[in-house]
Amino acid sequence: MNRRIKLLIVTIVTALTFSGQVLAQNAAPAAKPVQTEQQTVYTLVNALDVVAAPSKYLNKNITIKGKFDKFSTLGLDYAPAMRSSENYITFLIQRDDVKDHNIPLSEMKIFLKRAEAEKHIDLNAGDVIEFSGKVFSNALGDVWMDAEKFTVVSTQKPKEEVKQ
Repeated sequence: MNRRIKLLIVTIVTALTFSGQVLAQNAAPAAKPVQTEQQTVYTLVNALDVVAAPSKYLNKNITIKGKFDKFSTLGLDYAPAMRSSENYITFLIQRDDVKDHNIPLSEMKIFLKRAEAEKHIDLNAGDVIEFSGKVFSNALGDVWMDAEKFTVVSTQKPKEEVKQ
């Protein structure tokens, strides 16, 4: 009797396995996986490190936090690293190795789409920003970067008028 139970169990397991394979073959084809947009990973870096070694960061996705200096036209329409002045504006950040003066880090040309820049026209020199993007060129030994994300971290309080 013990042998009959074992044989019965083996037969049932075999039948279930076989019927599962048949069902799987006859089932509707699986839905094709939906291709999702791969999320870009950015590495937080120091701006002065990037300027010191532009080739090291070429084609890399980076994030920089710094003090805004000004919007500019620096580097626009320059053929080897073409970004049209119709669609882009450049912005500069301040050097963080100089504490007693506001000196722009002009060796870094950071391009921002005009539509995004227009949302931030009220920025003042010294406001803290964070931006992420890709270094797309090292023409002239400088850093040329597209800012894909732009965030205002903090703004300086406007100077209050002195009452007399």
